[in-house]
Amino acid sequence: MDDTPVPDDDPKPQGKGRPTPKRREQESRRRQPVHAPKDRKEAYRQMRTKQAAERDRARKGMLAGEEKYLPVRDKGPARKFARNWVDSRRLPSQYFLPFSLLILLATWIPWPMTIRAQVLGYVVTIGWPIMMIGVLFTSVYVAWKVKREVAAKLPDESLRGVGFYAAMRALQIRKLRFPPPTVLPGGKPVPPKK
Repeated sequence: MDDTPVPDDDPKPQGKGRPTPKRREQESRRRQPVHAPKDRKEAYRQMRTKQAAERDRARKGMLAGEEKYLPVRDKGPARKFARNWVDSRRLPSQYFLPFSLLILLATWIPWPMTIRAQVLGYVVTIGWPIMMIGVLFTSVYVAWKVKREVAAKLPDESLRGVGFYAAMRALQIRKLRFPPPTVLPGGKPVPPKK
């Protein structure tokens, strides 16, 4: 038997295989030529194009719910928790606006005078009071419950305005809420759009 060492077919490379570039070379590669505008009109045109691109990126970020693009009133883990809590439930207050529209339409329809008097009577004496009491109780319950949940789950977060924020979100029609809901009623996440 021969005890000579067998050379490896796949030797491990030593180092990165090239010299480290000098700082001056790296900086010169990073630099891009500056295209100064020829006149003031061109400068304004470039500025407007850049601002439009930034606004578009911010709008897409807001619609996607990215935290850094959200307005100040929607930022923070407490507000996100409040949004998800409200969006994961079907609350009576979210039907306030559609119900108001129905009541308004019912009063505008040119009914015969006898029917019109009955419709207005039912709307004024039954419809509006029931709706307003329902909205009031739902809003108070949502504000109280969300503040309690936030205090339990996020003890380091400020509770200032969280209850009112949740109650106002609960009044909005689901499809018109901003930022858009990320959870479906029942708590499942919203499927991504194709």
